[in-house]
Amino acid sequence: MLAGVSVDYYTRLEQGRERNPSDQVLSALARALRLDAAATEHLYALARPWVSENKDAWEADRISPHVLRLIEYMEPMSAFVVNRRLDILATNRVARAIFEGFEYNTNLIRLTFLDPAAHEFWRNWEEEATANVAHLRAAAGANHDDPRLRELIEELSRGSDAFRQLWARHDVQVRTSGFVRLYRSEVGQFDVWHEALRFESFPDLRIFSAAPEPGSPSESALAKLCAAKQTEA
Repeated sequence: MLAGVSVDYYTRLEQGRERNPSDQVLSALARALRLDAAATEHLYALARPWVSENKDAWEADRISPHVLRLIEYMEPMSAFVVNRRLDILATNRVARAIFEGFEYNTNLIRLTFLDPAAHEFWRNWEEEATANVAHLRAAAGANHDDPRLRELIEELSRGSDAFRQLWARHDVQVRTSGFVRLYRSEVGQFDVWHEALRFESFPDLRIFSAAPEPGSPSESALAKLCAAKQTEA
C-alpha cells in the first residue's frame, strides 16, 4: 500500500518473476521500506545489474603510478587502496607498518575473519566485522557474476561461523568514515579516524585514509610503530 503497488506485483518482484521494475517503483519501494542511501543504491543495483562487456577489466585492479604517488604523499596518514572485494591493492609506508606481520594482510575481510590475530588487532572487532560484511554484501549485489567475489564468499563461509551469521543478515553498507581502534604489541593501543575516498575514474576502487588526533598518545604510538618497522627493514 505504501509503495502504491499490488501485492501480486510485489510478490513477483520478490520471487524474481518480474525483472524490469521502473525507477518510479524502485523509488517508491525504497521509501516504503525506509531504506537508507546505501540500501537504496543496493536495491537499484539488484534491479539494474551491471554487466561488463570486457571481462578483463574485472581482473585488472591495476593502480596507476599517479595513485601510488598520491597515497605516498598522504603520509603521515595511513592510506591504502581497496577494490570491491576489499583486496588491498596498494599501501603507503604507514599502512604497511600497521598491517605488517598478519597472515591475511592482502584482503581486509580475510584478515577480519580468518586471521587468528584479528580480534586483538581490532579492539572494536565486532563493529569492523559487521561493517566489512555489509560492504561486501553491497559489492556482491551489483556484481553477481564476478567469480572471484563468489569464491571469496564461499571461502569465508567455510572458514568462519561469524561470517556466515553476519552474511545471513543481508545488511548493506558502503564504508565511508569512522573511528578504528587498533592494537599492536609493539606500541599498544591507538585510535585513528578513517575516511573512504572514491575514485571517479573507477568507482569500484577506494582509498581508505586514516589518521590519529594531532598531539594525542595515538599519534605518538603510530609514529613509534612506523619507526620500529622502518628500523626492522
